[in-house]
Amino acid sequence: MVTASAQAANWTRYSIPETRTSVDLPSSIFTEEAGRPDGYGQRFRTPDGRADLTIQTVPNAANDSPAAFLSKKNPPARIQYKRVTPRFFAVSSYKGDKVWYDRCNFSGKMIHCVLINYPAREEHEWDEIVTRISLSLSGR
Repeated sequence: MVTASAQAANWTRYSIPETRTSVDLPSSIFTEEAGRPDGYGQRFRTPDGRADLTIQTVPNAANDSPAAFLSKKNPPARIQYKRVTPRFFAVSSYKGDKVWYDRCNFSGKMIHCVLINYPAREEHEWDEIVTRISLSLSGR
């Protein structure tokens, strides 16, 4: 089992060349590629499969605001954390024994996102990692 620790993690900058999306990736934690999402990007997971991270860019074909885009995704009613601004949204909650966290930044006609799922029992150990990933997300 890989321990989630921001200080102990080896970090690299992951980029999606087609969209100029980039994000800090704890490459010593998410060591395995786990397929491609819709749009552009990559999914990663821990070796034991208990946590996963998706880095993704999708077109904003409808020119939605962050609030409108989030609403169209029909998020669950019991979101624990929700922040919506004119440039991004970040939401998080629990699903079964997992915590899920999604952040999407809006720029031009593209939406740059990170989606993270990890064990709820390890929530505090993941806080710094999720924060660094979230705050490092950028794209043009």
